[in-house]
Amino acid sequence: MKVLVIGGAGYIGSHVVKELMGRGHEVTVFDNLSSGLRENLFPENKFIYGNILIQDDLEKAFSLGFDAFVHLAAFKAAGESMVEPEKYSVNNLTGTINIMNAAVKHGCKRMVFSSSAAVFGEPKYLPIDEGHPKNPENYYGFTKLKIEEIMAWYDKLRGLKFAALRYFNAAGYDVDGFPCGLEQNPANLLPVIMETACGIRQRMKVFGNDYDTRDGTCIRDYVHVSDLASAHVLALEYIADKNESVTVNLGSEKGVTVKEMLDTARKITGKEIPADFVERRPGDPATLVASSALAREKLGWIPKHSDVQTLLESTWNAYLKNGKLKK
Repeated sequence: MKVLVIGGAGYIGSHVVKELMGRGHEVTVFDNLSSGLRENLFPENKFIYGNILIQDDLEKAFSLGFDAFVHLAAFKAAGESMVEPEKYSVNNLTGTINIMNAAVKHGCKRMVFSSSAAVFGEPKYLPIDEGHPKNPENYYGFTKLKIEEIMAWYDKLRGLKFAALRYFNAAGYDVDGFPCGLEQNPANLLPVIMETACGIRQRMKVFGNDYDTRDGTCIRDYVHVSDLASAHVLALEYIADKNESVTVNLGSEKGVTVKEMLDTARKITGKEIPADFVERRPGDPATLVASSALAREKLGWIPKHSDVQTLLESTWNAYLKNGKLKK
């Protein structure tokens, strides 16, 4: 298939591009490089510099003729979304509608969308399955949930078949070493650990060590980015084959505590990684773990790289390759 990957120069997007290429699909990347990186681009692909907020950019891209598109161009910082909801309204909601309108106009009616576990909010039960109540606790999660609802209407009214993939915690880097462009201004646990190991940060904070978990720190479900990428391709092939939309959770189904992640990182890097336990952050649940049974059943998706060792080793290798270790 000819596939347009919107946000294909980004962290997850570049891994999706690699997976699509590996499965024999012809890929064009559309990105404004606001957070994506030129070094994440593959020379085999066409690249369109464009903005999802400029309708003419999208019109020109989709007029080239695509069988499907992958949308990975939403803003994703949950905390920032609570302070700057306008930014998230314009980019995530308006931007997505712009994309879908251009796609439908030019007959491109297969869509894979990177949704989020943030649509669920505080867990009512574990593991979280697709039927879990949706009650986002941040505006970012709200925008993802609204996009899922809009896609369902476009399916009914315009025949746009979609796959909504609800990620849990994306982590790691390609085990072969490319792409390896680092996320800009990261806020997630693994990059913070690595920045501390490299000496970019003097110390890091662990928010809460008095949770009802096996060591008192939060438990999260981490999924290797290459496993997420494979899910995108499987989802695309599913909707092309079945001509039906699908919504699935993507998690490893294995919870890891913050302390376990930190202790393993110290062994892998050989660094002290100074960390201070501080008060809990408001709204942080003790445990978040996904059920990926539906993704296994529908897509045949099985995560292969989402063990703690691979997550940390691949991330550490990316930081070393980018010369981040302070002398």
